[in-house]
Amino acid sequence: MHLLYPCDPFNKKKPDEAYEEEFCAAQHNGFTCFLFSFEDFECGEFRPHPAKVFEGDILYRGWMLTPERYAQLQESIELMGATVVVTAENYRRCHYLPEWYDQCKDLTPTTITLAKNDDFSLALSTTGWNAYFVKDFVKSLTTSRGSVAKNAAEVHEVVTLIERYRGKLEGGVCIREFEDLLHETEERYFVLRGKVLARNGIIPDIVQDIARRIESPFFSVDIVFNTEGKPRLIELGDGQVSDRKQWPANTFIEALNSAV
Repeated sequence: MHLLYPCDPFNKKKPDEAYEEEFCAAQHNGFTCFLFSFEDFECGEFRPHPAKVFEGDILYRGWMLTPERYAQLQESIELMGATVVVTAENYRRCHYLPEWYDQCKDLTPTTITLAKNDDFSLALSTTGWNAYFVKDFVKSLTTSRGSVAKNAAEVHEVVTLIERYRGKLEGGVCIREFEDLLHETEERYFVLRGKVLARNGIIPDIVQDIARRIESPFFSVDIVFNTEGKPRLIELGDGQVSDRKQWPANTFIEALNSAV
């Protein structure tokens, strides 16, 4: 398995600054690493470097893509004679909350999915929830306003702000039942080909359970404890576009290496 990273926008032979530490750690641990211009790819051109040896199974580590753009990346990689570890179908399954929700609904806050023009008041009238956590299919509102809403009007406010700050609403609207969570307990895990990777080596049962339920070669799992001491799944994402968060670069790469 080889790794593919975005290059520096001004030097196509260097990794983007955001991925430089991880890129160097990967090379140090024996991974073959390729670079490509994300800016050129967005304009329809894909040229990996070094191109002469671009082959084998490719795992992307880079900027977030829509499922449609990821499908284009897969096609570009395959046209060069290589294969992707994560298919476009796998990517969508983990990237969009409604795609994985049914497999994990007993482990995560209850969620309803709506279009942005739906009647929020009507949709929320029968929930009985005291508060709501609002996001699109991928991300929540990360400004100081936050994504918590107390009523339909505030839900609409959050949706409007997501569109304003992110440029668009991806997929649709997910309204989740608000739960009292201990955010300082949040931990990110990765799953590669069925093996759970834990930063501290401790793997909770809930993560093992999720690893068995989700059909994808590489994804991230975010677990946080609620105020009752129960672990809850608060996010699941495609591992290729997931930040390492607390993971040191070398620890992350060594964990990947152990699962290859």
